[in-house]
Amino acid sequence: MQSPRLTALVRSIALFTVLTTSALAQDVPSQVDPSWIAPASAAARTNPLHASALPGGRKIFQHTCITCHGDETHARSNHAPDLASPAVQSEPDGALFWRISQGNARHAMPSFSNLPEAQRWQLVLYIRSMAQPKEAAK
Repeated sequence: MQSPRLTALVRSIALFTVLTTSALAQDVPSQVDPSWIAPASAAARTNPLHASALPGGRKIFQHTCITCHGDETHARSNHAPDLASPAVQSEPDGALFWRISQGNARHAMPSFSNLPEAQRWQLVLYIRSMAQPKEAAK
């Protein structure tokens, strides 16, 4: 016979599993959080890097972002926004930099403020490059 504490623990684990599974199974839209807005001063910043820094941005992206956002050869594994989408691509460079730096805990986007500033700008360059093949096809 199980102890009451063990029974309660098993029930708690079962409830947690059911709630977590149902939350993950919901078809949550993969859109940018409309309440997650960069301040005007952050959005106005321009990327100080030249396109020659793009290969470094790709490497950083593959190391830190690909698990959630995927890239042109990997499908996204969760409900993270499609970085090639018009909603993301219409954001100013400064706003993308701010999002990368600040993160958004409500939507499981970690802050990457631990990366040097130049690497965060390289990520912005790489995100911009994700839309180029679609635009070139028009």
